[in-house]
Amino acid sequence: MTAAYLDPRSGQTFSLDQPRWCGPDHAPLLLTSLPGIRRVEIDATTRSLWRYRAAFPMQVDAPISMGEGCTPLIRRVLHGAPALLKCEWFMPTGSFKDRGASVMLSLLRAQGIRDVLEDSSGNGGAAVSAYAAAGGLNATIMAPASTSPAKTVQMRAHGASVELIPGTRQDTADAAIRRSETTFYASHNWHPFFLHGTKTLAYELWEDLGFRTPDNIITPCGAGSNVLGCEIGFSELLGAGEIDAMPRIFAAQPANCGPIAAAFVAGSDVPVEAEILPTIAEGTAIAQPIRLGEVLGTLRQTRGGAVMLSEAEIGAATLDLARIGIYVEPTSAQAAAAFARLLAAGTITPEQTTVLVLTGSGLKATPRIAELLGVSL
Repeated sequence: MTAAYLDPRSGQTFSLDQPRWCGPDHAPLLLTSLPGIRRVEIDATTRSLWRYRAAFPMQVDAPISMGEGCTPLIRRVLHGAPALLKCEWFMPTGSFKDRGASVMLSLLRAQGIRDVLEDSSGNGGAAVSAYAAAGGLNATIMAPASTSPAKTVQMRAHGASVELIPGTRQDTADAAIRRSETTFYASHNWHPFFLHGTKTLAYELWEDLGFRTPDNIITPCGAGSNVLGCEIGFSELLGAGEIDAMPRIFAAQPANCGPIAAAFVAGSDVPVEAEILPTIAEGTAIAQPIRLGEVLGTLRQTRGGAVMLSEAEIGAATLDLARIGIYVEPTSAQAAAAFARLLAAGTITPEQTTVLVLTGSGLKATPRIAELLGVSL
C-alpha cells in the first residue's frame, strides 16, 4: 500500500514525491492509512524505534538514528494503585520528541530537504536540532523568549540557529509560519511524518507488554502528538490483526492552558472560550492546537478522556515522583496527577493496566523545579 499525504477535511491526497508540511489552503495534513506490521516484521536486530521501520510510510537506507526508543517501562505504585511508567526521557535529547524527529528528518532528508525550520517551547527544538546535526542538515529554531535556558542552550550546542520570540507560544508559532515561505517548515506540530515517529510508542508498548495492549494510556498533551501517535499505531495493529481492541487514551493538560481538555469537558468539537495563563507545564502550553478535532475524536473514539490540572496539582506530582526516584519535568508529571484524578473518580481502576507516559527529563526544567523547592539558583 502506497502512502500519501491526506487532507482529512477535504479527503484530497498528495504524493509523497513532493515535500509538504500543509495542504494548499494551509490545512494540516495526515497520511493515508497504512496496514501496520505483524510481530514477525519487527527487526529484532535493531535496538531503536527503527526496529519498526516496516510500518513507516517511506523506507530509507540510512536513517538518522541515535538509538531513540526502547525506553524503560517500570512498575510503581502511585496513589495506592499500580501504574506502568513509560520513561520517555531515556532518549538522546531527553524527551519523547526524539521519536518524531528521527523519523521526520530521516524521511525529509530522503525527499531532498537540507534546511529545516522548527518552532518549539523547548523539547521539540532540542530534538530537531540534534537530529539535524546528526543528519547533516541545517536547523533554525524559533522559541518563546520565556523558554527554559536548559533547552535553548541544548539547541545552540547542536549548532542550530536559535531565535527567541517575544510574547506567547502562539506568537512563536505564527512567526514560524511566516518564515516558512523561505525555509521548509519541519514542525513537530504540523508535519505528519512526526506522528509516524510518535506512533512507535504504541508499537513499543505492545511489544513491552508481551504483544498486548494496556487498558489505559495517560499522556501529557499540548498539540496532541502522543495522543494521535498512539491512535495511529494501535489502529494499525488492530487492522493487522495483532490486537483485539484499542486502549483508552487520556490527555492531561494544565488548566492554565488546556484548550483540548476544555473542549472535551464541554462536549464541544470546537475551541471553547478560556483564559490562557502561564503554566509550569510549558511543554503543553499550546493555546491553539491545529489538530483539535482529530485529538478530540481520538479521546472520544477510544472511550478515554481529558483532565485539566491546577498548577498546584502539577507541582505536587512533580515532587511526588521525584521522591520515588522519578525526576521529570512538570509537563511530564501531569500524567501522574491525572492518574490520581481518574482513580478518585473511578474512571480508571487499580486492577486495570495503566501506562503513564513521562515525556521529558527534570533536567530540562531546573529553574521550575527549583521554584517548587523554594531553592534560589
